[in-house]
Amino acid sequence: MEARIARLESDVAHIRGDVADLKTDVRSLRDRMDARFDAVDAKFDGKFDAVYTKFDAMDAKFDGKLDGVNARIDKLVDSLASAKVWALALYIALAGGLFGTLARGFGWL
Repeated sequence: MEARIARLESDVAHIRGDVADLKTDVRSLRDRMDARFDAVDAKFDGKFDAVYTKFDAMDAKFDGKLDGVNARIDKLVDSLASAKVWALALYIALAGGLFGTLARGFGWL
């Protein structure tokens, strides 16, 4: 019985040693993976910063274009307002001419 216990104790000692080796391997692997993930994260941050810079430039350019379009729309609104005044004046002149023609035709004038 003593031999069996001695053998179990030696097997347990080997298992503990193997588990300790696995722990150190896992720790070193985790440290290496963390370093690589940090490097990849830094690389992506640099790329995303470049993309954000390009988007900011495009946004500024687009805002400039929209300002030009808004100015043209404002001019169009002003010209339509002017056209409304002219249309009303022409409509009144047409109505006056029609009533004058009717009055002359019926002998009122």
